Amino acid sequence: MAGRNQGEGGRESARRYNEDQRKFAKSGKVEHAAHEAKADPEAERKGRARAKELDPAVHRDYTKPEK
Repeated sequence: MAGRNQGEGGRESARRYNEDQRKFAKSGKVEHAAHEAKADPEAERKGRARAKELDPAVHRDYTKPEK
């Protein structure tokens, strides 16, 4: 089955991902990675700014005809 497209949520990909996550959790690097993620205030600012963007699907003017 190697090289065959399994589509979204393929079992082989899911198995590999889960295995990699278990290895990372057992590696002891989780605390360090969490600390590094918290130490980046610029990433926090960018994430919050993006969350405030206008969603055109929510704020659509239905009085105008679509193209």
